[in-house]
Amino acid sequence: MSLFSMAFAGGGLILLGSWESLTSTSKTQRFSTITLISASFLSLLFIFDSLLSIFDSFSSHDKMGPTLQLQVLAISSLFLLFSILGIFNNFSKTLIFPYPLINLILLFAFIEEFLLFHLQFKDVDGVENRYYDLMMVPILVCVISTIVELKDSSFESIESIRAKGGVNFAKLGRGLGLILQGTWFVQMGFSFFSDLIANNCHLHRKSRGNFTIQCQSHMDLHRGGAIAVLLFNCHLALLVAVVCGVYSIVGKRFVVEGDYRSYRPIGGEMQTVENEGKFTLDSDSDEGGVNEIDQVDGNVGSRRGNGSVELVVNGHGVH
Repeated sequence: MSLFSMAFAGGGLILLGSWESLTSTSKTQRFSTITLISASFLSLLFIFDSLLSIFDSFSSHDKMGPTLQLQVLAISSLFLLFSILGIFNNFSKTLIFPYPLINLILLFAFIEEFLLFHLQFKDVDGVENRYYDLMMVPILVCVISTIVELKDSSFESIESIRAKGGVNFAKLGRGLGLILQGTWFVQMGFSFFSDLIANNCHLHRKSRGNFTIQCQSHMDLHRGGAIAVLLFNCHLALLVAVVCGVYSIVGKRFVVEGDYRSYRPIGGEMQTVENEGKFTLDSDSDEGGVNEIDQVDGNVGSRRGNGSVELVVNGHGVH
C-alpha cells in the first residue's frame, strides 16, 4: 500500500457510499447498477494491489507479507462476487439469483473485513493498530445495516418493498458507513505515508504490504493513539455536519412530508366547551376580601368569602 493507493481507495469508497445514501429512496432496484459496477471496479483494484504486494514481499524476502495480502484477496473476491451477481440480476432476464443470497455474500464480506482489522496486529506496539481499531466502527455499521436489510428481504417480496416506498434506512446506514470508511482510509494514507503522524513516530516498512509505525518512547505511543482518536472524532463530526446539510437540501424533495393540515394545537379539545360555560376569577387577596369563581350558565360553582368556603351544586349550597 502507498499514499496514492489508500487515497484512491478512500475516494472511491466515499463516492460509492454517497451514491448508496442518495439512492436509499429508490423503488426500482435493490442495488443500483452504478453501485455494483463501482464495487466491482474497486474490488479489482484491491486485488491488483494485493498481487503487487505479494510479488514485492517475495522480492523483499518478507514471509509475513503474502499471508497478510491473501486475506485482502479473499475479502476483495467476496465483494467482486457480490457485484457480479448483482449485475447479472439487473441485466439478465433468465439467470436471476435470489436477493437474500446476494445480500448474504455482502454480509460475509463485511464480516471478514471486520475480522481483518480486528486481528491484524503485525506489531503490538505499532500506532497503526489504533487506526485499525477505529476502522472497525464504520465496518460494524455496514454489518448491522446489511443484517437488517437481509432480514427484511427474507420475509418480504420485491413487490411489497417497492410498494411500501419511503427511505431504506438499512441502505442509508450502509452508505454512511462506506463514507466514513473512505474518509478514514484517506486519513490513514496521510498519517502512515507522510509527515502528518505524531512526533517521534516513524514508518518502518518490511515490504509493500507489511509495515509498522514505531515510536521512540511509551509516551509517544500514547500520544499517537490519542491523536488517532481525536482525528476519528473529527471525521465523525464532519460526516454528521455534511449529512445534516445534505438532508436539509434534498430532504424536502425525496422524503415524504407529513400531513400538517391535520395538526391540532395542544388543548384544542378544550375549545369545544367554550359555549357550555364561562369561567371568571375575581380576586382581592390584599385585603383578605372575596375570591370568587363563578361559572356562567353552568351547574357547578364555588364561592369563598372571609375565609369560608361554599360549594354550590345545582343551586344547593354545601358548607
